[in-house]
Amino acid sequence: MRIGELARRAQVTIRTVRYYESIGLLPQGMREGSGQHYYTEDTLVRLRKIDQLKKLGLSLDEIREVVDFYFIDPSGVQSKQKVLSLLRQYLAQTDQKINELQQFSAELRTHIDYFERCFT
Repeated sequence: MRIGELARRAQVTIRTVRYYESIGLLPQGMREGSGQHYYTEDTLVRLRKIDQLKKLGLSLDEIREVVDFYFIDPSGVQSKQKVLSLLRQYLAQTDQKINELQQFSAELRTHIDYFERCFT
């Protein structure tokens, strides 16, 4: 399929396809005699997997680390373990940020209470 059809079926832009090719997330399309790039169903599957991983919150660099496992390891165990590890890291970072925000919120309330007592 040509790049426009690939992009349409994957629900991404042509620019996205080209960008993913440039950073190594997608293989370059095969060139035919006319100079057009043609893509396989495997490329479409890969684009959809990249989208799924993005929706989980993985960065493109992290996706680059794990996406090949989905196509090398038929069981998917390696890729799922790596993604699970990344998601656990995100959860730990999120919990830490929540704690920091709760502390900041408590400090703000203390300051507000102080100023309300002083100026009312």
